[in-house]
Amino acid sequence: MTLIDKLNNTIGKAVSWLTLLLVLVIVVDVILRYSLSMTSAASFELEWHLFAIVFMLGASWALQEDKHVRVDVFYHKFSEVSKAWVNLVGTIVLLLPFCAVAFWESLSFVKTSYLLGETSPQPGGLPMRYIIKSTIPIGFLLLGLQGISLSIKSLKTILNGRKK
Repeated sequence: MTLIDKLNNTIGKAVSWLTLLLVLVIVVDVILRYSLSMTSAASFELEWHLFAIVFMLGASWALQEDKHVRVDVFYHKFSEVSKAWVNLVGTIVLLLPFCAVAFWESLSFVKTSYLLGETSPQPGGLPMRYIIKSTIPIGFLLLGLQGISLSIKSLKTILNGRKK
C-alpha cells in the first residue's frame, strides 16, 4: 500500500464514522420537529455539512476501494490488463484534469469565503462557512492523489501483463 493509499484509507475510514453522526443528527431533528415542533437552521446545515464532508473526503477512498459509481457494461468482462488500460486512460484523460481544475478553481472560492468571514445567511445558522467550503479543494486534492496512485498501479499491471 502506497503512502497515498494509506492517507486516503485513514481519512476515508475516519470520515465514514461521520455517517453515524449524520444519522443521529437527522433522527434527533426529525423527532424534535414532529414531536415538539422544534426546528433550527443550524441542525439542517449541520446535516448537509456532515454529508458534504463524507462525500468530499470519502470520494478518494471510494476510488481506492473501487466502490465508486461506474457504468459497467463491458468493463467487468475485461481482462485485468484491459481494465488497467481503461483505468489508466480514464484517469489521465478525465479524472486528473478534472481534479486539477476543480482544485484550482475552488481555492479562490474558499479564500473569498474566508476573507469575508462568511457565515450562514440563515438566522441561527452555522458560522465559519469557509471551513465546510475548504473540503472542496481538499477533497479534489485527495481524489487527484488517488488518481495518481491508480495510474501507477494500472501501469504496473499493464507492464506485468506484457511480461507474461
